[in-house]
Amino acid sequence: MLKTLIYLFLAWLLYKLVFDFIIPIYRSTKVVRRQMSDMQEAMRQQYEQQQAAQQGYSSQQQKPPVSRPESKPDKGDYIDFEEIK
Repeated sequence: MLKTLIYLFLAWLLYKLVFDFIIPIYRSTKVVRRQMSDMQEAMRQQYEQQQAAQQGYSSQQQKPPVSRPESKPDKGDYIDFEEIK
């Protein structure tokens, strides 16, 4: 009779250990790993977008400027500044 109670108590402890400790830790570890991989993926995409933007910006800078005819300022609209003492 005493052996049966000890076995039942040990089975109950094992049950509590598995379902109240091991399984929740396994689930939370899985969730944290998934969130970490999602965050790393988002950071990778952001880095790639930043690199693409920098490549586009630098390639725009390397292009020779388009020559435009220089326009001369209209002399009629210009008012000369005179300093008053």
